[in-house]
Amino acid sequence: MPLTQITTDASREFARMRLDEGVSNDTVNGSLRLLRRMLNIAHEDKKIQVVQKFRLLKSSPARKGSLAKEQFDSLVSFLPVNLKPLVTFLYYCGVRLGEAKQIEWRQVDFRGALIRLEEDQTKNSEARTVPLPDVLVRMLKRIGPGEGTVFDATNLRCKACVAAGLGTLTEVEGKPDPRYTGLIIHDLRRSAIKNLMNVGVNEKVAMEISGHKTRAVFDRYHIVDTEDVVDAMRRLQNGEKIVKIALPGRRRKLLKA
Repeated sequence: MPLTQITTDASREFARMRLDEGVSNDTVNGSLRLLRRMLNIAHEDKKIQVVQKFRLLKSSPARKGSLAKEQFDSLVSFLPVNLKPLVTFLYYCGVRLGEAKQIEWRQVDFRGALIRLEEDQTKNSEARTVPLPDVLVRMLKRIGPGEGTVFDATNLRCKACVAAGLGTLTEVEGKPDPRYTGLIIHDLRRSAIKNLMNVGVNEKVAMEISGHKTRAVFDRYHIVDTEDVVDAMRRLQNGEKIVKIALPGRRRKLLKA
């Protein structure tokens, strides 16, 4: 598209077209932000005189899905053998999928039950050490050590999610493939954060494991589910004393005395 045609009205039409294709508001906004950044750079370099206004859509509500341990066990039972180590790693450690797919066997420390992520493998370009759960260590010992990358993401699809009742496929008129709704890979990262929070892990330590840069993630991922609410009422009815223990940052962990 010629630069002269990239107008405010054109951005609205682009947004409408993408929404009709089924993408989310946040996906559309990501594209508009990139386009706006491109035009701003062109303006700074004096390539253009005016930068068109691009109005972003209302942000989509933050996903609130997380996977309980029972649901995770069910999901793993439907996974092919090659995907079980990867999905287990994502669920327990909250590492990004892109980071996990780069890990090589030389980075696995079986004795210390650790994986060392290098600077060039992480989103924030900071090396970090990720502790491994025993269940994953046992899986990795059965298949390695070897050479090359550790985790196999071949055929990482939604089939197991549907089989486990964690997702659905809906036929869409005019589309060759059905539309999937339900559990997504990033929900495993969200689940890891929630699980770490629920057992009282220090926020800084949790951030070191998952690779988050700011503590805003704890507000965004702190999901109070039905079980949490019911447990709070049970404690109230039983007259249980609750002790507040300060943790780093603004959050506090409620523990039974």
